[in-house]
Amino acid sequence: MEFSPNNSIVKLCLQGMSMEENGKPEEANKLFLQAWNEATNDFEKFIAAHYVARHQKNVFDKLKWLETDLRFALKINNDSVKSAFPSLYLNIAKCYEDLSDTGKAKKNYELAISFNDKPSDKGPFYHGTKADLQVGELLIAGGSSNYKPEIKMNHIYFTALVNGAGLAAELAKSDGREHIYIVEPTGSFENDPNVTDKKFPGNPTRSYRSQAPLKIVGEVTDWVRLAPEELQKWREKLANNKGDIIN
Repeated sequence: MEFSPNNSIVKLCLQGMSMEENGKPEEANKLFLQAWNEATNDFEKFIAAHYVARHQKNVFDKLKWLETDLRFALKINNDSVKSAFPSLYLNIAKCYEDLSDTGKAKKNYELAISFNDKPSDKGPFYHGTKADLQVGELLIAGGSSNYKPEIKMNHIYFTALVNGAGLAAELAKSDGREHIYIVEPTGSFENDPNVTDKKFPGNPTRSYRSQAPLKIVGEVTDWVRLAPEELQKWREKLANNKGDIIN
């Protein structure tokens, strides 16, 4: 399943996060449990279990939900969840440590540090913008942030989800037409730390960044566009976002 902010389970989890931010943990937990009960596939179960786990009041229940979450992550085992493994194993290790099970704690601590954070994603990759560019041109770091224009970005960002690139293009602060370019990284890249293991576990948006240029090799003209009211909600979220950009 491809991650989408319009997915009903994702929406329930976003509502739960909003309740958390407003100091309403009980209401948040109800929404996360609703998300778990209504989830219909492994990816939705993986996301919902993550939030249910962090609302457990005792270590036994927390461990049960963390291991449930891990089970679904291992079943999925793709680039949208792999970056969640270190924190999952680390939190499971802490639970076993609290339960004085040093053997299982040690095993899970070792598993947590065994994962290489370098993405294994093979693409194809996309970059959304309103800049009018040509095949063969290079996209380079140093442009202004779409979200905080006063910040010059040290990396160039891209994604393996065409609709994610489309959203980035629609949100770009320009009057031009939206473009989604198919790109090839010319150097190493990393998970985007602004989204990886932040609101959602792992890197479900398959978002990456590089200090090396991206080469434009094509353009996509068909993607799922947001309705005007949904797009406006995203713009309002960005306008109200007080978090710092990891640059």
